[in-house]
Amino acid sequence: MKSSIDIAVAPTINQLLTHSLSGVVQQEIERMILSGELPAGERLNESVLSRKLSVSRGPIREACRALAESGLVKLVPNLGAFVKGLDRADAMEVYDMRAGVTALAASLLAPIVTPSHIRGLQRIIDKMERAAEASDFAVFNLLNLEFHEFIIEAANNSRLVKIYDQLVKEFRLFRMHGLVQQSALMDSNREHRTIVATLEERDSRKSYDVSFEHVAKGKQRMMLALDTLDKEQPPPGD
Repeated sequence: MKSSIDIAVAPTINQLLTHSLSGVVQQEIERMILSGELPAGERLNESVLSRKLSVSRGPIREACRALAESGLVKLVPNLGAFVKGLDRADAMEVYDMRAGVTALAASLLAPIVTPSHIRGLQRIIDKMERAAEASDFAVFNLLNLEFHEFIIEAANNSRLVKIYDQLVKEFRLFRMHGLVQQSALMDSNREHRTIVATLEERDSRKSYDVSFEHVAKGKQRMMLALDTLDKEQPPPGD
């Protein structure tokens, strides 16, 4: 016989369905944010989203709270939920975090790396080379994410995967399309080849160092691109 405590804490089917629905709603709103369909600074209108997604306001509200916890949405008292934007300072912080997480993953993977891992990474690098030669930043960027996610997942540390996934989601709020030059893409891919070479040597320390340096250089390339953009923009009033 169940105690009154067991009955009180046992979730009802309706609660489970509501939780599941809010999770689906969260994923869809997250997709809309990361794709740019919901731009930075935009208010998440519960009524509009409710009609668009054909759900009640409850799951929308729960999804917004969850997205706020994950850093994609900002909750403003008495005003509602807004899509969070990443400024230059925020992007620098994310880059610094990514450097440490990426380097740690590489150092963990080095001792357990397999020929299959190496072949998989080399295939991605070859695709990135073609994208860089075509100055196709959008494709290069997707492949770059795939390359680093491959290493993170192959390192076989679930907590590392979770942390990295959150960092990537935040960084995608910082729109960089079209700012990075072809030469920077080529430099980045040469660094990718160096990372794979050190992994193949099974050298944990060296894999850590070259991976950390790669992300640090990526940060420098982004700062240079932003500085160049600032110089090219006319002053206010022109």
